[in-house]
Amino acid sequence: MLLLLCVIVTSISCSSSSEGEDPTLTVSVTEVSFDPDGGTSDVSLTTNGTWTVSNPATTWLQINNTSGGSGTATITITSGMNGSGLTRTAMITVTSSNGQARIIKVTQTGNLYPSYNLTPKAPDATGMSSTPVQLAAKMQMGINIGNTMESPNEAEWVNSKITLSYVQFLKQLGFNTVRLPTGWVWSHLSDPDKMKIDPLWLDRVKEVVGWCVDNDMYVILNAHGDDGWLERNVNAEMQETINAKLKAIWEQIATEMRDFDEHLILAGTNEPSVDNAQQMAILNSYHETFIKAVRSTGGKNSHRVLVVQGPSTDIIKTSQLMNPTTLPHDPVPNRLMLEVHFYGPWHFNLTQDGLYNPDSKASYYWGAGNHSTLEPERNAPDGEEDELMVEIGKIKKFVDAGIPVMLGEYGTWRRTAEYNGQIPLDTEMHNKSVDAWATFVTKTLKANGVVPFWWEIGFMLDRANNVVKDQAMLDAIIAGYN
Repeated sequence: MLLLLCVIVTSISCSSSSEGEDPTLTVSVTEVSFDPDGGTSDVSLTTNGTWTVSNPATTWLQINNTSGGSGTATITITSGMNGSGLTRTAMITVTSSNGQARIIKVTQTGNLYPSYNLTPKAPDATGMSSTPVQLAAKMQMGINIGNTMESPNEAEWVNSKITLSYVQFLKQLGFNTVRLPTGWVWSHLSDPDKMKIDPLWLDRVKEVVGWCVDNDMYVILNAHGDDGWLERNVNAEMQETINAKLKAIWEQIATEMRDFDEHLILAGTNEPSVDNAQQMAILNSYHETFIKAVRSTGGKNSHRVLVVQGPSTDIIKTSQLMNPTTLPHDPVPNRLMLEVHFYGPWHFNLTQDGLYNPDSKASYYWGAGNHSTLEPERNAPDGEEDELMVEIGKIKKFVDAGIPVMLGEYGTWRRTAEYNGQIPLDTEMHNKSVDAWATFVTKTLKANGVVPFWWEIGFMLDRANNVVKDQAMLDAIIAGYN
């Protein structure tokens, strides 16, 4: 009696004979994944026997070649569209006459939401000729219109909606590039069950983008924090759901915005929380869903420059978990930019216990020559010029590799009653510190080839009246560009 023992993990090896040549059967992959729209995947196999393929999922999977002789061959697996809301899986078995067998696991995610790519256009390169490097060179001074279109209702956090006159005012001040943080999911879905964006909101965002483009300004439009639906869910448990939501919203946004020329740049998210390589791989899947959704709508989106975010948009994490050769896949070559943010040192700009707690150890004074003798305990203990130069310099490897880096947010604030009730005793030195930080960081970013966008939420500019509230801060930023 001959006993055969088969153990299945990703392969099966069964042999009834040890005579002659050792039985071999290899396959190039053991797992294949398709998105809801379907597609094709090639798998190569090599064996020293004749082979066959069994397909238990003929209702949704097709295999072009199901048998052959010894040697190397390629089989093509094709999946149709998955119209259900469920992920489906099939186990394809490749069997050789030499007793060997291999299993290929095929998975296709479901359409949790309807497709919104209803009117794809042929690619249109008109007005889209600049490479990311060329486009970055055209961006001079950058600024955020923050806490406005990303709030649950436009401007409820700042009490001033965006107007055409404000866009023109920014241009007059020297800003030719605007980052437009925008919410879509939190409070702008007309049908949440279908991830359908309110068409009135799409029209409103398009109006603001149009004002910028008509004034020869570049504008980065993103999907911002949105109550953390993506940013707090970079994990395996939520990966399928988040990818489905991304696909749905970006098909709608991209379709609405696709006729703008290269002055419009689209950015997939804001500050995705990522701490390790496993989360980074999931974030890359989010980036690729965003990229594919935009590209699928065609028109100028077939050539549009897109922005992907580093892990937590943190410079150090990005330098550790990403490198220029492993950016997310984009079917269109040389059309990606990278985004990070910077508010360091934390104890000077954004320390959590220092915003409203006068007993905290937050720093009020920063930079060479700006320390206070009145409040020495509030002088920056570290994180001054040398440390900031080192941290910002960690991102330069992307710029050197021809991948422009957007510093999507950076900023500091004067600690006043308007800011948080904290008033430094040494007002002169504190103001010098704030201005010195703004100039130094802007200059250091530019020296490293990074495009900076100041985080403006109403402390420097009065957008309701189109006047400068803090001329010293504006002058400090401009000095960093010169």
